[in-house]
Amino acid sequence: MKRTFFILTLIISTHQSLLAQDLEFFEPKTTVGAYGELHYNNEKVGNAPTKSIWDFHRFVLFFGYSWTEKWSFKSEVELEHNFVKNGQGELELEQAYVNYHYSDMFGFNVGIILPSVGLLNEFHEPPLFFGTERPVYHNLIIPTTWFGSGASIYGNYFGFDYRLTLFESLNSDKLSLAEGIRPARMKGYKPDASGFLYSIKLDYLNIPGLKVGNSFSFNNAKGDSTKIDITIYEFHTKYEANNITAVFEFGNINYSTGELKTSRGYYFDLGYNVAALFNVNTKIIPFVRYSDINTAAKTVSGGDSERLYHFSEWMIGLNVKPLEQVVFKLDYSERTRKLDDRKSKFINFGMGYMF
Repeated sequence: MKRTFFILTLIISTHQSLLAQDLEFFEPKTTVGAYGELHYNNEKVGNAPTKSIWDFHRFVLFFGYSWTEKWSFKSEVELEHNFVKNGQGELELEQAYVNYHYSDMFGFNVGIILPSVGLLNEFHEPPLFFGTERPVYHNLIIPTTWFGSGASIYGNYFGFDYRLTLFESLNSDKLSLAEGIRPARMKGYKPDASGFLYSIKLDYLNIPGLKVGNSFSFNNAKGDSTKIDITIYEFHTKYEANNITAVFEFGNINYSTGELKTSRGYYFDLGYNVAALFNVNTKIIPFVRYSDINTAAKTVSGGDSERLYHFSEWMIGLNVKPLEQVVFKLDYSERTRKLDDRKSKFINFGMGYMF
């Protein structure tokens, strides 16, 4: 009995010693990163004169600090359009939160966060998507980047990624037929805290190269003069393996009261890394995209009000990645408005990076 007790004591002491060594070996560390993108945009809408501009669209700095293996801080500051003056350009605190990562199955964060809605809202660095500009779906349906005050619980369980988010409310006074929920975001600037947006996301990741999932969000949005219940459902899938990249996203937003009743849209991307055929390390990925977007898919008035903001768009383009973190982009697209078949043509060139 004494021998058994001695062995157990030795095992416990050894285990405690190893834990102490692990803690002793961990050193708090600071991490710094960034991403950015320069765009050339050439645009002709209907019969209007062609417009061409250069735009350093985004310059973003990441800063993080790890106190322990479980406790950390993460932040992201963004400057848009290179300069802020007279309402032009933006300087934003896009993320700033304390994160606790207990294990792969459970963690949480609190602060300025990004809700897990769609493929790009959380992971939107330029090398991660096709096209010089982010897909128009992620402008008018899912308003990437959507950030604000909130908290979330997340984890992975048997190949299922989950995230539950409690987030700041939308401002229902600012909902728009032309832009849906985009102008209703509060961006963490003194948002009304009498109500919240509730969101749940579930992704399946157990098939190599494939992510498939969806999210559902609800918000009893309020403004100075309106109260509107908003429900957001979106489905997303991405396959990236064997030199093939295929993406599909669909989103539907319903509004309980007011002129606007439904916003809806989807897009599909398909690309192939042709450099693999010639054993070249630089990735050369031609791609095609088709989008259908309607921020006023259903209105109280009906008729032309449901066709004015409905358009389809096809795009052909090229992404060239000499490194996984550096990309050069070229694309051409044509957009057709359903109301009157007005056509808009776009030629874009871009450079992007991340580290």
